[in-house]
Amino acid sequence: MAIIDITVIPVGTGTPSVSDYVAEIHKVLQRYEGKVKYQLTPMSTLIEGDLKLLLQIVQEVHEVPFQKGLQRVCTNLRIDDRRDKENTMERKLQSVQAKL
Repeated sequence: MAIIDITVIPVGTGTPSVSDYVAEIHKVLQRYEGKVKYQLTPMSTLIEGDLKLLLQIVQEVHEVPFQKGLQRVCTNLRIDDRRDKENTMERKLQSVQAKL
């Protein structure tokens, strides 16, 4: 199981706010409930699941600002794909919290 940290940056919106785009992206993610886990953070969105499916979702959410009429979008990704043991958002947090 992989975890992707994704930030979609719409360029040329005419306003500093991007919450409308983030909301539309999360509507896309809602369609995958039960297949992936996702978590909104103040700076990005985390998505957890099968890497092949996650990469398909990345492509879909990258398209959201284009579908809303923009001509430029920058998307940043970080992929954590650990294969020696189960890798989940909760497990990673629990590991750190146990050491505090």
